[in-house]
Amino acid sequence: MTTRRTLEVDLGERSYPIHIGEGLLGDASLLAPHVRGRQVMVVSNETVAPLYLERLLPALEGFEVAQVILPDGEEYKNLQVLDQIYTALLERRFDRSCTLVALGGGVVGDMTGFAAASYQRGVDFIQVPTTLLSQVDSSVGGKTGVNHPLGKNMIGAFHQPRVVIADTDTLDTLPDRELSAGMAEVIKYGLINDADFFVWLEQRMDVLMRRDKAALAEAIERSCADKAAIVAADEREAGRRALLNLGHTFGHAIETGLGYGEWLHGEAVGAGMVMAAEMSRRLGWMSDAERQRVEVLLRRAGLPTTPPSELSPARFRELMSVDKKVLGGKLRLVLLKGIGQAVISDDFPLEVLDATLQGFTGD
Repeated sequence: MTTRRTLEVDLGERSYPIHIGEGLLGDASLLAPHVRGRQVMVVSNETVAPLYLERLLPALEGFEVAQVILPDGEEYKNLQVLDQIYTALLERRFDRSCTLVALGGGVVGDMTGFAAASYQRGVDFIQVPTTLLSQVDSSVGGKTGVNHPLGKNMIGAFHQPRVVIADTDTLDTLPDRELSAGMAEVIKYGLINDADFFVWLEQRMDVLMRRDKAALAEAIERSCADKAAIVAADEREAGRRALLNLGHTFGHAIETGLGYGEWLHGEAVGAGMVMAAEMSRRLGWMSDAERQRVEVLLRRAGLPTTPPSELSPARFRELMSVDKKVLGGKLRLVLLKGIGQAVISDDFPLEVLDATLQGFTGD
């Protein structure tokens, strides 16, 4: 018997459920009540659509359903590919009561959400995430957007979905590398404000990497619960929500510097979290033993724990200066006062940042 778990993202009138479990894709009772009009545009990509589109369609029986299939990869998360969604909507004469359904990973979810936020100044959308990373992170919270050659996710909008349906069966076909990438975001929740969850992950990482369904469902539920609580308290990242960016400023620099798609987002975040932990150790905020626990757990999840050697400290600093976390010309970083104790700081000696970068990448 399958176990279904449901959480709520509490945003008043815009609150929405997150459904987690096996065999959810074709369940009309989870999806159909959140479609307010008759027109539905399913957005997917060339990898996911052949695997799961037909399984989703029974949940949309009775609606006018169209689809647009995008190329697969972070390198396609741009304005040019986004235009394919707008074109499909306009060609089919979709009106302001339409609903977009994102069937795929984080790239599909981010682009579909941004298309929904901007088409006719805002239409409904639904998240049906099919990767671990999107199930635990990008599908929840309403951040949408596309990349620019000069910076990741610099063009976007906050636009909350009507519902999130995370079918854990879709993880059966997820490549090992993608599973590891998603695990970076799971580990992040333990580091920022849930030390008990971090210990739970230390105890169960081998089981999780073997894709045990019950363990994965619990990891997804705990991750989503941690994120939902933060989003409910700070929807538009005025303060506390920025903690969710642990490792991301370093990670985005890696992604942008190498070229989108060379490293997966979770891989870059994994290395970025080790860099944040090392900088925290250099500041005297975190013990060396704790820093080693972070690195060991990420390595057990199959993630890189050092940045690519081709990025120099100077290039890192340049890339980090073009980041959404820069305010008033000051770089803000999410650092650690210990496992489960993340803080947002722009008050650190730049020489400590430079020493951290040089320690990983050389002179």
